[in-house]
Amino acid sequence: MEPEAGTNRTAVAEFILLGLVQTEEMQSVVFVLFLFAYLVTVGGNLSILAAVLVEPKLHTPMYFFLGNLSVLDVGCITVTVPAMLGRLLSHKCTISYDACLSQLFFFHLLAGVDCFLLTAMAYDRFLAICRPLTYSTRMSQTVQRMLVAASWACAFTNALTHTIALTTLNFCGPNVINHFYCDLPQLFQLSCSSTQLNELLLFVAAAFMAVVPLVLISVSYAHVVAAVLQIRSAEGRKKAFSTCGSHLTVVGIFYGTGVFSYMRLGSVESSDKDKGVGVFMTVINPMLNPLIYSLRNTDVQDALCQLLVGKQSLT
Repeated sequence: MEPEAGTNRTAVAEFILLGLVQTEEMQSVVFVLFLFAYLVTVGGNLSILAAVLVEPKLHTPMYFFLGNLSVLDVGCITVTVPAMLGRLLSHKCTISYDACLSQLFFFHLLAGVDCFLLTAMAYDRFLAICRPLTYSTRMSQTVQRMLVAASWACAFTNALTHTIALTTLNFCGPNVINHFYCDLPQLFQLSCSSTQLNELLLFVAAAFMAVVPLVLISVSYAHVVAAVLQIRSAEGRKKAFSTCGSHLTVVGIFYGTGVFSYMRLGSVESSDKDKGVGVFMTVINPMLNPLIYSLRNTDVQDALCQLLVGKQSLT
């Protein structure tokens, strides 16, 4: 502890992360499972990214956004899991105040970009299916880059705002976080000063970062469904829906876990449930995304096969 009387600076120099389990036997199991999940996630997403970069057939806006999504998935799991694995190896549960804020900043940065990128992907499907004649001009390379840049800018502003607002809180007593990474709800519970302004800020940010994108995604797909239902050919309808199914699955999982995590602020009893949601957000989602996009997409499957065959022939 480092008391700072009369100031707004924290008196807590470090936090204690309890992690997922307490017993040493279970910690070994968790280490193996999470290491495996991390390697699978990084390998799967980097394979998708490599396929998008190498295969000319995938040089389209949809796969440009998919490649960016793969980068985000690698970043999201890297922000939380390696640090947790390091604590399991060293049997040291502490994390410094600065490291905790840094982890929180990057987590919200990457999750925020994810929100806007999924919205851009829905807009891409809307233009491709509902406005095919003007698709190439409305979704040019310049537009694609502008959408990605805007996503990063908005997410950076949001993450920085939350991080700065958190530094105004006092942490002068309890420093035990019942989680395996630092996040806003758990830190709000530990603050010995009022968090009303911070919670209001989180509510407003959630409306801008989550609700607005979700509404835009819903509107885009409402137009897509209406357009697809007008296609007379059953095969044509199936093909049109297949290009949207993977994206809708990812959107459902991402927003479902996000809403469950942040709509229950102040609930101490839900801490253990929050761990499960946290595992879903930071581990399961990034690991499932490449599977979802590759299992139902023959173009991605062909590109991955060619990439694998090319590597084998070189060896």
